[in-house]
Amino acid sequence: MNITDAIINYRRSLKRRNYSKYTIRNYMSTLRQFVIWLDVPIESVDHHKLLGFIDHLWARRLKPKTINCYLHSIRRFYDYLINEQELVMTNPVRGQDALRMSRPLPRYLRDEQVRVLFAHIDDARDRAIFKLMLRCGLRITEVAKLSLAAVDLKRAQVFVYHGKGAKERVVYLSKDAYQALLAYLKLRPFARTRRLFLVNKGRFRGQPLNVRGIQHRMQYYAKKAGLKVTCHQLRHTMATQMLNADADLVTIQDLLGHTRIKTTQQYCRVSNQKVRRDYYRAIDKVIQRHNPIDNKKLDNEEILIN
Repeated sequence: MNITDAIINYRRSLKRRNYSKYTIRNYMSTLRQFVIWLDVPIESVDHHKLLGFIDHLWARRLKPKTINCYLHSIRRFYDYLINEQELVMTNPVRGQDALRMSRPLPRYLRDEQVRVLFAHIDDARDRAIFKLMLRCGLRITEVAKLSLAAVDLKRAQVFVYHGKGAKERVVYLSKDAYQALLAYLKLRPFARTRRLFLVNKGRFRGQPLNVRGIQHRMQYYAKKAGLKVTCHQLRHTMATQMLNADADLVTIQDLLGHTRIKTTQQYCRVSNQKVRRDYYRAIDKVIQRHNPIDNKKLDNEEILIN
């Protein structure tokens, strides 16, 4: 089998199935590295050979998450060869080959940290960018790809056409995000591109601001504020604040664009304020039910403090 032709055809298959350019690029990159490492034909790879590749990745000191991405790409490629090219072989990647990973809690900013950070963001464009992340829960790639047409100021909403997994959704503008976006639009220079956020200065002035540019701006403001902040933490902060404000989990899932509710549920592990309120509300009912004579509602938080 000609491996080069097989990979080219696989790439076409991914395009036909509307995979994003980013995903296709990652799949192709991992496959090329796998093929370069191999010393046997692609169709001759068995599970034992694959375990050798995993050991090779460990030797390169790659993280478990990265190794799992390699395994996922290779498995999908062999699925393509078996199901679409109808080659008689066994997929060398098994489900149990994926490495176990820790599930760290989402990191979010406290209210005081949010105030300190935004006190240092004095540029209208940057303030609009980071308000969209904080109030709408947008990913950095979603912000970078926003177009002017995606903004509906009349209804105070934004259409996300380039969400993760090619999913589209609508998010809503809070009052402060609306004002920040409006202030930027009044200053936005004229440009042929329809992208919303543009480079402000330099030889690339007027061109779309990319992901790396947004990351650099966050690093700049975080250093000024004396904080360790990433763009994605603003998204985590939005989800945690919404949950603490008693928003339904399904609502948060829809706003964040999560496919599975399990992904959104991770914020329950860090939303201590909501857990605290739910606990005292429930335990008060328990105490009243078991102490019907005492009609006075116990203030557990006061007891705890004293």
